[in-house]
Amino acid sequence: MNPALARLYHIARQPSRRIIGLMSGTSLDGLDVVLCRLYGHGPDTRLELEQFATVPYDEDVRRRVRQVFAGGQTGQVSLEYLTLLNPWLGRLHADMVLDCLRQWQVEPSEVDLLASHGQTVYHAPAHQHQHPDFLGQNATLQLGDGDQLAVRTGIITLSDFRQKHIAAGGEGAPLAAYGDYLLLSSAGEERLLLNLGGIANFTYLPRTGQDSSMAFSTDTGPGNTLLDATVRAHYPTLAYDEDGRLAAAGTVHSALLATLLEHPFFAAPLPKTTGPELFGATYLRQAQEYTGTQALGIEDVLATLAELSALGVARAAQQVFGAQPALAVYTSGGGAHNPVLRAALARHLPACRFATTDALGILPDAKEAILFAVLANEAVAGQPISIGAGRQRVPAVSMGKISWPT
Repeated sequence: MNPALARLYHIARQPSRRIIGLMSGTSLDGLDVVLCRLYGHGPDTRLELEQFATVPYDEDVRRRVRQVFAGGQTGQVSLEYLTLLNPWLGRLHADMVLDCLRQWQVEPSEVDLLASHGQTVYHAPAHQHQHPDFLGQNATLQLGDGDQLAVRTGIITLSDFRQKHIAAGGEGAPLAAYGDYLLLSSAGEERLLLNLGGIANFTYLPRTGQDSSMAFSTDTGPGNTLLDATVRAHYPTLAYDEDGRLAAAGTVHSALLATLLEHPFFAAPLPKTTGPELFGATYLRQAQEYTGTQALGIEDVLATLAELSALGVARAAQQVFGAQPALAVYTSGGGAHNPVLRAALARHLPACRFATTDALGILPDAKEAILFAVLANEAVAGQPISIGAGRQRVPAVSMGKISWPT
């Protein structure tokens, strides 16, 4: 037997597994790295978070990724550059993992698995691309080759999680429903797990013991992607609006907001997925041209965009749960740190109770990386997860491609 396969067989039979989870989001702020121990699998999964760090990207890394991200600045991407970037990102992420392990005084041999989300550079659900050669076909692309990670770290690596989801009939996103359901369901309350990343999405979790087929995830529209891009366009030395200070100084422009909300995505039935390919600079520029607000101050633009993100979430929740949903909402992602966005959410969903996932024992900034560690644990030790069949096609699949260290 292949020694690596024998090692994986042994790992699968252990009562627990030590797993590193990696996440790099559309904000391009850095690589989230978690080291956790996962006990059991399926509904019996228990998590112990040992370490967490966000390794920041420098401007050179951001520049390289933006060359191809969401079609690049010009809509034209060099195939050669894309091909070269894939292994380069894998090596970069591997070195970041090794640096973290050295700081944590953990040997790579003490880690069972590495779960890498990679870097999404293009998301193309069928409803969005409408390409005549591929009608009805979903696609997504993440860079950061898993073989590079496995060989460079010496750790069995699972990566490219979204492709199995697509192959089984899903859209490749959001994947949060799987990990949220296993880790964060409760017998005591209905929960909405709201991730305010570059794109905002939520997972609905019915009470444990209720019909699990009603659990589902959906994107709701832009989260931070337009906010961050607008800040960078006006202040190249800033990555985002820290603590929402700029947006707090602005006033929502009602005509611009109304025009932004006219995009058909917001009226589309749930669940749905999207990305910065749709909600990018062109979307905002066209809305400003239509409303004659090209000269609007950046503070007012940011206030309007924060309101847009909050309304996307609120309208999606109201579409499912009625005009006054009364749910426990637990936030994570970069937007959870933005008081302007939080205040807008509370204003539009007044009957909901808001907290961060800290209240559930999950660090908000670590949550996405943890979820991929959970998916790797299920791929190796669990069974295909079946949830959400009552509302959407959530394939019952094990996700993640395996890369051997040698």
